[in-house]
Amino acid sequence: MSSLAWIDFDEAERQRAQRIMALFQERESRDELGLGAIRDSIADHLFPGTSTIQTRLRYMLFIPWILRRLEGRDGTAAQLSAEGRAMELRLTDALKAGGETSGIIGRDAGVRLQRLPSSVYWVGLGAWGIRLFQGSRETYYAALPNQRRRHQRPTQAESLEVEVLHAGTWHAGLPPAPSDFLETASFTLTPDEVQFIRDRLIAEAPNALLTWLARQAHNGDCAYIWQHPAYGDFPPAARRLVEHAQMFSGVMHGASLLYNLQLAELRDRQDWVELYRARLAQWIADLDEDATATWSMADFWRDVAHPVHTVRPQLVHFVEEWVALVRSGAEAIPELAAARSLVRERERRLKTAQSRFSNHAARDRWGGASGADRLSFRWSQAQSHLGDLLRGE
Repeated sequence: MSSLAWIDFDEAERQRAQRIMALFQERESRDELGLGAIRDSIADHLFPGTSTIQTRLRYMLFIPWILRRLEGRDGTAAQLSAEGRAMELRLTDALKAGGETSGIIGRDAGVRLQRLPSSVYWVGLGAWGIRLFQGSRETYYAALPNQRRRHQRPTQAESLEVEVLHAGTWHAGLPPAPSDFLETASFTLTPDEVQFIRDRLIAEAPNALLTWLARQAHNGDCAYIWQHPAYGDFPPAARRLVEHAQMFSGVMHGASLLYNLQLAELRDRQDWVELYRARLAQWIADLDEDATATWSMADFWRDVAHPVHTVRPQLVHFVEEWVALVRSGAEAIPELAAARSLVRERERRLKTAQSRFSNHAARDRWGGASGADRLSFRWSQAQSHLGDLLRGE
């Protein structure tokens, strides 16, 4: 069994470790060409604290409310962890009882739920400064026995210790929990809760686009952030990053489509071949050749750099080679031997023995689409959170 610890790491390394663990849990669209480090760098700049497996915003409060209840209880780390799990499952039932129908984590799984809300939101709670405890959920539960009340009637000093624990684990301005939220609950935020979350974003991520959007009167009704109706009013640095995101998403989408086309050809599925040829034709038609030609890769690499994500030289090389091929003539890409080879070799290096280009069994398991959608950089989750903020005003 492997483990990941950061007892002596600095804060940047601790955040990197937590982000890596969160990524292990995410069921994002397949990243067959290894673009994830760039995708997540952009997403963490624009929408820090979000992840693709988050559902509703009020979980950012439900989780600390539940865990604060544990901090005054007796028991071993395992016992307290089990109590925490039980309360998170009770929350699922409480949300159902409150009339919620969508966004409930564990709605169908019930007691079989594997990914608890606390694991889904743990990194986000830290990124927004709601969680002050530095470490993983496992480290948190391991620390509880040494910080709990050890008697039913603690001394004044022990009571003070619990208050210090609360102050040191969660932000002091955390709104109080409704007394019955584990019996009946909703995702509707109160005005005080809305203000608390906005204040946390302003304090912890003042330059993030998410923070700017959280102060607007609408969250935008669009599929991609670059289609937002307030795009022209975005702060200059955020708008520049969105421009990079749009270019990267658009240009690299062709590589993903070419990957799927080649697999369709190897599988001898004419219907899939026709689908991906049509999608590539649309990609070529939609591509802004002038913008692609003038896109500064030097500016791109500088602006998307993020301390939590490492963009390796091999990925830089792949992206720059692909951009160069697109600039030389996108209309030739579907049949261009150099483009096809670049995509194949990239996937082979990443997957080695499991490459679908060399492993017949892996190719036979391919279902006809893998990473074939444009990158959206978690805009869907950010848009949902912004909607919850607006409805709570």
